[in-house]
Amino acid sequence: VQLQASGGGLVQDGGSLRLSCAASGRTVSTYNFGWFRQAPGKEREFVAAISSVGTTYYANSVRGRFTMSRDSAKNTVYLQMNSLKPEDTAVYRCAVRKAGTAYYVSSLYEYWGQGTLVTVSS
Repeated sequence: VQLQASGGGLVQDGGSLRLSCAASGRTVSTYNFGWFRQAPGKEREFVAAISSVGTTYYANSVRGRFTMSRDSAKNTVYLQMNSLKPEDTAVYRCAVRKAGTAYYVSSLYEYWGQGTLVTVSS
């Protein structure tokens, strides 16, 4: 599967952005997707995930502000990010993992899209 992430940009504190991850191959509803981010000088961290049956998971730091969803007709998953904070600044990447693996462990994801940079100014 090939993944193409987009939607990053520069936004002010409190603003919103929507990231997209377009997938090739099978429909997105058959995959388990995740979003991860990596800020400069920091390790990659889990942000959100959606399972093939539609269950969503969020890191504590983004729960209530970010929403992950999918559109099977467009074969795309989304990450709607609201109430953005400067600490959300990072390169965001979408990825696909096998069913039955831990959604928050980046090493268990097999396919990765390229990163999209999100910068939140204070």
